[in-house]
Amino acid sequence: MLEANESTPVTAKRSQSQLISLCVNGEWREVAVKPRLTLVEVIRDSIGLTGTKASCESGACGACTVLLEDRPILACLTLAIECDGKRVQTVEGLAEGGKLSAIQDAFLDQGAVQCGFCTPGMLMSATALLRDCPKPSREEINKALEGNLCRCTGYNAIVDAVLQASGQGVEPVMK
Repeated sequence: MLEANESTPVTAKRSQSQLISLCVNGEWREVAVKPRLTLVEVIRDSIGLTGTKASCESGACGACTVLLEDRPILACLTLAIECDGKRVQTVEGLAEGGKLSAIQDAFLDQGAVQCGFCTPGMLMSATALLRDCPKPSREEINKALEGNLCRCTGYNAIVDAVLQASGQGVEPVMK
């Protein structure tokens, strides 16, 4: 195997792994990554957190949404090496002390979880919205979730879950 040095072809240098540090759900981790690996690949395959879904791999569905420095991003379009030294929150990081977060509880209460494939991305986008806008309107919720596709629920239950989590008087329908 070639080692990267001044005489090594550029293509050989690109294939070498690079050590990066990520703070994932509050825990710092060092991971060796190849420059071409996406954040979703590293989260799922290297770190072993499979809640974040890899679906379209083209940024069209939002299933891979995570929070990078508290902002929602598409992990399938983000290279892992671009995240070196940054904080990443995945759906596994929403629950605290074994207790689901308010948005997770609300998704269950409203029946906003069906097949569950879109749920992690929806939860992460909703979490970011509620941090920035604690009492969002339906229009603000729709705007915040427009990059997250769901084929099962029709979105009404998801919007109601965000309204419930924000304390806007939406009662649980599943209890």
